[in-house]
This record gives sequence, structure tokens and C-alpha cells, in this order.
Amino acid sequence: MDRIRIVGGTPLKGIIPIGGAKNAALALMPACLLTDGTLTLSNLPHLVDITTMANLLAQHGVLMALNGDSKNGGHTGRVLELTANTIGNTTAPYDLVRRMRASVLVLGPLLARCGQARVSLPGGCAIGTRPVDLHLKALEQMGAKIELDGGYINAHVDGRLKGAHIIFPQVTVGGTENLMMAATLAQGETVLANAAREPEVADLAHCLVAMGAKIEGIGTGTLRIQGADSLHGAEYSVVPDRIETGTYAVAAAITRGDVELVGTRMDLMESVVKTLRECGVTVEATERGMRVAALDGINGTDIMTEPFPGFPTDMQAQLMALMTTASGASMITETIFENRYMHVPELMRMGARINVHGSSAIVRGVPKLSGAQVMATDLRASSSLILAGLAAEGETVVNRVYHLDRGYERVEEKLAACGAHIERIKGEAAE
Repeated sequence: MDRIRIVGGTPLKGIIPIGGAKNAALALMPACLLTDGTLTLSNLPHLVDITTMANLLAQHGVLMALNGDSKNGGHTGRVLELTANTIGNTTAPYDLVRRMRASVLVLGPLLARCGQARVSLPGGCAIGTRPVDLHLKALEQMGAKIELDGGYINAHVDGRLKGAHIIFPQVTVGGTENLMMAATLAQGETVLANAAREPEVADLAHCLVAMGAKIEGIGTGTLRIQGADSLHGAEYSVVPDRIETGTYAVAAAITRGDVELVGTRMDLMESVVKTLRECGVTVEATERGMRVAALDGINGTDIMTEPFPGFPTDMQAQLMALMTTASGASMITETIFENRYMHVPELMRMGARINVHGSSAIVRGVPKLSGAQVMATDLRASSSLILAGLAAEGETVVNRVYHLDRGYERVEEKLAACGAHIERIKGEAAE
């Protein structure tokens, strides 16, 4: 199992390219199941989760062609053609779905196009329970008959799904994406109220429109979808990854460096930009993306994770790492997932002062973190430990970095290019 070794204390200076959004791409790829035409996705990140989704789609009968890097090269990502001319299998098996919860996003498209789907329940998740019951109840409102049997969701519909007025009792990103895809081929109008507003959801909506779908209210909490008899192929570029952007922005801040993030957009992460500026970090737009600099000290600030446009839960661990090096105290409140403080004991091994009280954590900044052996517990916890290692005195070794590879492409190369002393060590981790 690979490890990452970091010798901290060097301010980052330089340019870091930002890739396409993992969470957007994982929803865009199953959209190919809605048409027999070819969906061509560019700016696709090269990540373990993307490969997992590709393997799942392949066993449904999707033909794929990877055309290498896009024409512009550099940070603009890979181009993947997906063609679901014939769907020969409507079962999403446990051995693939268990690796990644986003696999459940094949449910809506399969049901809408084929009238049936058998999808394994995703199972547990390290950061907390993320049930799919909201997906299922909404599909039942559209006429689907659903049974749970042997760990699988068995869904079918007589004829076509029917448009419905669906009010989500709580904001659900995956539920919004699944139902939006299903509604594009349903009969009549579907209204999704209390829909997720995340940029990745809007990105999927824009892609579906490019495929011929009729969707109003994109980017708002109410989506209106007019069902069509069929959709067609399209070419679409994946939105930049706002979480990767935020992570490298914190890397610049925690090392008191000066970095330009190329290929991203500030408007995707206004809450993170606002928080960084409150801490005393300079964040400004450039022609190619944005510049982040923290040449002076960092002040503590309070955050609460919320659905978009609030502060993203996927940035909580990274912001906590920054707050361990800030002046004064900070309060971080997690409202999305119940087990998302598993990085706290590992940060404390590095000298951080953190007290957790229920859903809130009090972070008191320390003059210097110290390098240590630490263990990653999930994707964003992995990045928080990398960030802490960049700022720490001495050597940090982060074990179990397979989590990191699910969401960050070439992280060591990107950081090393800006002066970080970081390397990947192949082989068994000392756990």
C-alpha cells in the first residue's frame, strides 16, 4: 500500500493546474445511458473513481473510446467517448457498486430508458450514512415499482415513467441528479423542489440540455424538466473541480506561499473564497484562474458546513488543517455528515489542539505542527493530512493514500512543482 512522505516548512510558489470535477464527471458519465448517441466528455480527470464508473458502464454495454488528452493539452484533461447504443445488462453488481456510492446514479437512467434496473445498495460509508431512500421514494412517485431484495434495488416501470411534483424533504445531490436524469425521458413534466444547487448538479443539467433535454431553473432550488421521447449525443466539457481548487488554495495558505491555480473559476467556490479572505488570505481572479497568497499570518475563523451555496462539507477537513496553524481559536460545525471528524486524532498526532463536542470542533492554533506517522481515513481526510504535512516541521508520512487517489490526480507532482518536498513511497504501509 502506497504512502506519501513530506518534509514540511517550504512555502509553495508557482502554478498548479486544476482538473475537471470528479463529482461532476461521476454524474455526467451515466447520462450516456439515456441515449443511443455518443456522449463525448472532455476535461475528464484521471482518477480511480472515474475508472470504477467506466467499468460499471462497460458491463452495462457502454462502448468507450479514450482519446488521450484534449486538443489544448496541459490541464484540460482527457476526452472520453461513451456510446450506449445497446444496453445489454441492467444490473449494477455489488462488487462494483460497493467501491463507490456514485454508482447508484445508473438507477435513474436505466429505469427511464429500459424500464427496469437492478442496482446493488451502496452499503456503508466511512464518513456516515448516506441512504438512497430519497431516490427510491421519488422514483415511486414517477410510477416505478421498487423492491429491496438480497441487498439489491429491483425497480421496474410499466411503459414510461410519469412526470411528478417531487419535494425532497432534505437536500440530496445524488437524489437530484438521479431524478433529473430519469425525468428527461419521462412522460410529461417533472418538478424537483428543494433540489440541490451544487455546481456539479448544474453541470449535469447543462449537459442534459446539450443532449436535447428541456430543463428550467438550473442553479436554483426548483427544477422543471419536460420529458422527451429521446435524447441525442453531445460534446461537453466537465466543470473545473472546486474542491481540488479549494484544497490547493489551502495548500498555498497553510505554507504561507503564493500560488496561481490555472483552469478553475472563482465563482464555483464563493463561500470558500470568503472564508479564506476572512482568515487574511489574498484571493484574486487572474486571466487563467485565481491567485492565492498568504504572506502574512492567518487568523482563525468560524465555519459551518451547509448545502451549496454554503461552505462545502468536502472542504471542512482542509480548512481545519489551516486553522491548526492560525492565530486564535476557530469553531468548525459539521452539519452534513456525522462521522466527518476522523482526521482529528491524526492532526492531533502532529501537535494540533482540537476539541470535538458533538458536531462542533474547537481548533486552537499552534505555532508549529510537527511531522508524524499518520493514517488517512477517507478522501478529504487524506488531503487535510497532506496539507498539515506541508506546514509541519520535520517529516510526515501519510499512510493509506489510496483514498487520496480517488479524488486527486498527480497530487505529488503538482505540489513538488511548486517547491514542496513530497514523494510517493511504493509498497506496504506501516500501520
